[in-house]
Amino acid sequence: MQSHSLDVDIHIVLNDICFSAAHVDDLFPFFLRHAKQIFPVLECKEDLRKISDLRIPPNWYPEARAIQRKIIFHSGPTNSGKTYHAIQRYLSAKSGVYCGPLKLLAHEIFEKSNAAGVPCDLVTGEERQTVEPDGKQATHVSCTVEMCSVTTPYEVAVIDEIQMIRDLGRGWAWTRALLGLCAEEVHLCGESAAIDLVTELLYTTGEEVEVHKYERLTPISVLDHALESLDNLQPGDCIVCFSKNDIYSVSRQIEIRGLESAVIYGSLPPGTKLAQAKKFNDPSDPCKILVATDAIGMGLNLSIRRIIFYSLIKPSINEKGEKELEPITTSQALQIAGRAGRFSSHFKEGAVTTMYREDLTLLKEILNRPVDPIQAAGLHPTAEQIEMFAYHLPETTLSNLIDIFVDFAQVDGQYFVCNMDDFKFSAELIQHIPLSLRVRYVFCTAPINKKQPFVCSSLLQFARQYSRNEPLTFAWLRRYIRWPLLPPKNIKDLMDLEAVHDVFDLYLWLSYRFMDMFPDSNLVRGLQKELDAIIQDGVHNITKLIKISESRRLLNLESLPLGNQSHLSGALKGAAKRTRGTKSAGSKVAEPLSPSAKELPLASRLVQQGLLTADMLKQLQKEWLTQRPELGKERAGTRRKKKDPSSD
Repeated sequence: MQSHSLDVDIHIVLNDICFSAAHVDDLFPFFLRHAKQIFPVLECKEDLRKISDLRIPPNWYPEARAIQRKIIFHSGPTNSGKTYHAIQRYLSAKSGVYCGPLKLLAHEIFEKSNAAGVPCDLVTGEERQTVEPDGKQATHVSCTVEMCSVTTPYEVAVIDEIQMIRDLGRGWAWTRALLGLCAEEVHLCGESAAIDLVTELLYTTGEEVEVHKYERLTPISVLDHALESLDNLQPGDCIVCFSKNDIYSVSRQIEIRGLESAVIYGSLPPGTKLAQAKKFNDPSDPCKILVATDAIGMGLNLSIRRIIFYSLIKPSINEKGEKELEPITTSQALQIAGRAGRFSSHFKEGAVTTMYREDLTLLKEILNRPVDPIQAAGLHPTAEQIEMFAYHLPETTLSNLIDIFVDFAQVDGQYFVCNMDDFKFSAELIQHIPLSLRVRYVFCTAPINKKQPFVCSSLLQFARQYSRNEPLTFAWLRRYIRWPLLPPKNIKDLMDLEAVHDVFDLYLWLSYRFMDMFPDSNLVRGLQKELDAIIQDGVHNITKLIKISESRRLLNLESLPLGNQSHLSGALKGAAKRTRGTKSAGSKVAEPLSPSAKELPLASRLVQQGLLTADMLKQLQKEWLTQRPELGKERAGTRRKKKDPSSD
């Protein structure tokens, strides 16, 4: 009643309430007025609900709905020939589009098509190649799935790895291609787990799905014994790891044994991956062992005789965008294991096993499980939808607009809204830079690795230059990255070069959206090829870089001895099963430890590396005390008498 900031009419109502001349409910209109000022969403709630209604996605593609498409689903495991049959139909068509999950696959079909005398263009986020001499668009195009056109008519369309429609981050691109491609025939290639969902989705468009099932062309067997020691490696072996630290550790141990290995992991440039694959595949090359992550699961032709899982625990992202440590899924295990003994390789039969005996039972269990049917397809808000949201909420940041959109979005049970955390991360990063909403949206959809600080700061710098209307020229970029770059002297240098390669990718990606502001894409591509060659040399000598990094304490591979990892794998196996889908791990997984971390207890080191979570540690402690009650009582008594740091 003594406040001077309240309106006069509120003072009067309050006074009336105090003297029983009014009811407390009479304050509600004032509360509602205040709430609408603080939360503008309340003023236009119904309009926002209409804009974010995602319940009938087929209606977004009128060109596709105007024709009656024939849908053929080529279903089968890896190395069953399903993609081969779809590509044969693609090559025989008058016009066609291939949509792949990776740049490497798009490049492969691009080269295969032109080699077969079928003119084909290449379109990826960072690259455009036309083959017709006058620059005219060819009848066929090979592209990454995000880049396919949903307005260009084709005779045949091929959508590869259709099961990725369930992917939490990229699934929307497969949904868009499936529902939107204007082709008389649409050929889908992928796992049988996607058949039911695809059939349901296309039932709403009035299109029937014709299913062709294929069996694996070459046999693959699960061995009854684990490798147990790197001394037992044989030519054609591929050790699959799920962290860079394991890649480095295994590579060094192989080199100590006088063997040579090729290395492939996700953040390597495509050219380097192909060079390492060629080195491994070459019968005359002394390199007979491959150390790789699950990056080998797609897009590379490799002559592998035996797949060896170094671990079955893989970091993953759950629906909430949190990191988890859990065993690989059946789908992932089959995809990786299927790389052994391929029809086109030197080995006509494949085998799969684990590094440690404790993991072999779990691997067999995983591989014998049926693959769960895919339940839903991903969706993603368009720039137009976000612009309409911004019209109603002009003072709201782009990151908050996304949050509001996801909250208001209405989807039926066959769809879900893809994880927008990466988009929001970029939106918050460049929020303070003055840009139009459409330009800001494009910058936020640029694919970046948010774990790389240099790549993130480069996105920020590019946006800042754009906002000043200052073109990002070749000369400016050379100064920014401090070109020329030296060959890597250790692992840290190699990772820095990989980050610069990603910055070139970012520049090229933006150059196709803002040609005037990023004018030197051809020069930058030439620079990127030079950098790729430098990285290739570094990866070729990776064991030397690992040695130098160890000697300078830039890596800490000693903190997890090779012989002891089976115990960790066994402990994680049980803990990961219990925490699956509920407990999130830290934001870093298997990161190299700092030199001072060697002094920490083992449990603290494992938590710091992201190999254990606090919840998993508690669970292991409970199990230990349950299994050893006498020891537990003794240790508890000791702690009461005197707290011993070594007992923690």
